[in-house]
Amino acid sequence: MRKLLLAAAATALVSPAMAEDVKLGLLLAYTGPLEALTPPIGEGAQLAAAQVNEQGGIIGGQLEFVVGDSTCADATAASNAADRLVNTDGVTAIVGAMCSGATIAVANTVGVPAGTVMISPSATSPAVTAVDDNDLLFRTAPSDAYQGEVLARLLMAKGIEDIAITYVNNDYGKGFADALAAAFAASGGDVTANVAHEDGKSDYRAELGTLASSGSLNLVVLAYAQGSGQTVLRQATESGDFEMYVGGDGMISDELFTGIDTSMVEGMIGTKPGTPEVPGAAMYTDLASAAGLDPTAIFAPQAYDAAFILALAIEEKGNADREGMSEAVRAVSSAPGEVILPGEWAKAKALLADGQDINYEGASGSHEFDAAGDVPGSIVEMMASAGAFSEVGPAD
Repeated sequence: MRKLLLAAAATALVSPAMAEDVKLGLLLAYTGPLEALTPPIGEGAQLAAAQVNEQGGIIGGQLEFVVGDSTCADATAASNAADRLVNTDGVTAIVGAMCSGATIAVANTVGVPAGTVMISPSATSPAVTAVDDNDLLFRTAPSDAYQGEVLARLLMAKGIEDIAITYVNNDYGKGFADALAAAFAASGGDVTANVAHEDGKSDYRAELGTLASSGSLNLVVLAYAQGSGQTVLRQATESGDFEMYVGGDGMISDELFTGIDTSMVEGMIGTKPGTPEVPGAAMYTDLASAAGLDPTAIFAPQAYDAAFILALAIEEKGNADREGMSEAVRAVSSAPGEVILPGEWAKAKALLADGQDINYEGASGSHEFDAAGDVPGSIVEMMASAGAFSEVGPAD
């Protein structure tokens, strides 16, 4: 199944859709600082499409994805890719973008002007909430306003009472850092430094010197595992100025430890959006495992949910027009209605055909979107050991 999903993604790039087929955009960071995290996220979305097609299709046709690269590093490239999806390929809606800056840029330059619904599985910056989006921008991952609060409580619970923060200077990094700093200080902790750094540099020793001189031995790095985060962490361990390391979801990749003495980061603490103990989560685990996918891959369940919700919205409307998509997204993902779990496309299709209300309860939790298109979600604690991250359990 894994090979079939990857092949389907590649085929969508080159094969024209049949007239009756429905096209969605899949706008993820296939290149850039998070490219190692991207394939499982895309596979999560493709799994949802495969199940739709296996269980009767969508409004008389098949569901296919057209893939675009948002890069996570170049807002112009992300907007150009989205423009092609919307105005050349004619997609109904978009799963994506992946990073917060790209998501905001795409919404402002393409999504909102074209009346195109976007559901990001992984854009977590609090700044996403404030986008003037005409109810077109949603996300299935919780905001970093929440993750920052959870991480602050987690650190205080572990007896860590002072931290020095460095963050990548973009919407994701700044939003996360501000949320963490405010929550940590409100809990009685001491934020000795909160220093931005630019991505793509080869040397962060000046920033690390400022952080070390602040007096804290606990360094929080809010950046990307294949970008500045890896370089900052490596140079920090080489300096020997810190004893404890902490990272947010952008750092949760085993690629982070490339070229690093892993004994220096043993016990590193991290957080990432996780999956609450709900029926949809167990169902997704079984479905993903049967398809040869990793059910615990970061943001993959959220991508599955984004794709499934968009498909349900189209089926509920009875057409692939962009008009009315946001209302349909809210209708199929909110109570009241017959509960639909991951993989239950045929059940949902039959209920909708009979004029019944449905309520999708997803792989990553319930998606009762608030007025801004946000969901509460769940945060899990991660810990590094022997050069690999493992999940400790719920952090909230």
